Formats: sequence, C-alpha cells, structure tokens
Amino acid sequence: MDYKKNIDKVLYDRDILAARVVEVGRQIRADYAGKDLVAVTVLKGAFVFAADLIRAIDLPMAVDFAEIISYGEGTEIAEEVVLTKDVAVNVKGRDVLIVEDIVDTGLTTAFLVDHLRIRDPRSIQICALLYKPAMQRVEVPLRYVCFEVGDVFAVGYGLDYAGQYRNLPDIVTLKEIPPEE
Repeated sequence: MDYKKNIDKVLYDRDILAARVVEVGRQIRADYAGKDLVAVTVLKGAFVFAADLIRAIDLPMAVDFAEIISYGEGTEIAEEVVLTKDVAVNVKGRDVLIVEDIVDTGLTTAFLVDHLRIRDPRSIQICALLYKPAMQRVEVPLRYVCFEVGDVFAVGYGLDYAGQYRNLPDIVTLKEIPPEE
C-alpha cells in the first residue's frame, strides 16, 4: 500500500518546519541561557520535533520523556488522560520545558503540567509544534508555538493517525481517514 497517495495537502513542508524550529530554538536559547534546563518531550508525537528543537537550542540541558495517552484509535478525543511513562529526571528547582507535538484541547498538557508541578520545578513552560485554539477546553499557557492551525487533522513530522504517517518529513492532511484494520 502506498500510504502517501492519501495525502491531501501539505500544511508545512520540511523547509518551513526546519526554519521555524531553528527560530523557536534561538528564542528558547536566549530565554534559558545560564539556567538549569530540562526538556521533557511528550511521546510519541513530539519525538521528531523535539530532536530538531533541542539541537537548535544549543545549550546544556537534560532531556527526558513522558508518555501520555489521551487519544483512542482514530480521531476521537478521549476524556481520560493516562500517564504511561513518567519523567525520570529530577526536576526540583530546575526550569522545565515541555515539548508537545500539538495542543488542541489542552487536557494532556494541563495534566502533565500539574503532574510536574508537584515535583517543585523552578519554572514550567510549554513549547508546541502545533496549536489549535478553536479546540481548547483547558487553559494552558503556551510560551512557544511554532504554528497555529485550524480544526484540521494533521499527520507527519511525528504526528500520526493510528500509528501511521509519523515518518513523513512534512506536516500534511489526509484526503480521507483510512479505515482501521
């Protein structure tokens, strides 16, 4: 099956993504120079973005991962948020930067902020690759946003549909949501 045949349009191509990630990385580097930074990447969707972003920040930092499930199979938003992989790095007294693939409802991001806040970090900020303000249910303070998007279902550059399309180098929309197998 040629899954690329289902691509409808490119929202952000690899060149636009690369340029914006470098720009945001420079801003983060300026804001965190001389601080004790911990970048917490939200798995699985943010891993591609985070890999590019942390290289663009060019500061000493700890990097760790959290995995939170809030989507079921397909495109339905789950109401329950479950932490399936916790951060192992000690964040007490440190500056935490949460790296998200997409903030839409804000439920998973707010959950992770609350979860990390208990560990007494110096600060918590959020960097999102994509932000869907029209979908927001919970207020989350986004410090860095690469792109604001409408109510579209985007895949590629780490974003998926049912575990597929993460490896696309661009962020795209699909012609149709493929049937689940």
